[in-house]
Amino acid sequence: MTFTFRPLDPLKDAELLHTWVTHPKAAFWMMQGARLEDVERAYMEMAADEHHHALLGLQDGEPAFLMEKYDPVHRELVGLYTPRPGDIGMHFLTPPTDRPVRGFTRSVITAVMAHLFEDPATLRVVVEPDVHNTAVHALNAAVGFVPEREIDKPEKRALLSFCTRERFLAATAVTA
Repeated sequence: MTFTFRPLDPLKDAELLHTWVTHPKAAFWMMQGARLEDVERAYMEMAADEHHHALLGLQDGEPAFLMEKYDPVHRELVGLYTPRPGDIGMHFLTPPTDRPVRGFTRSVITAVMAHLFEDPATLRVVVEPDVHNTAVHALNAAVGFVPEREIDKPEKRALLSFCTRERFLAATAVTA
């Protein structure tokens, strides 16, 4: 599968995002009760934030998933671990579907990681999924993430995990 990326347009894309982030499948996104205006506001704030960016992953020009990247020195993990130069944080969300495609989500996380590592300044990707999100833990492991420890964030207990460029390349070379 081939994906491209474009910056999320908070106003133009809010309606689509609202259907994704409020769906029961997206429970770990923690926006279940969000109204359309809440989604618009959250992504407008992100669009104005120099340390947090949202992108849509496109397949054949159509929105296929959401990706967020953030600077963990300034967002999400401040005070919860010691960041290294070259660290970047990441979240991704695949939308609900009535027609699942085998391997789609793994293709998405692989594309997200490849996109992040296209920047030579990115040396390590950090994630902090909910400790109960076992499906994403398996996907993270498949692309080279190694869990370090559980941490307490204001909104959840999270599994702090890291993936270096070398681990990503090794993990995806074996499975490509």
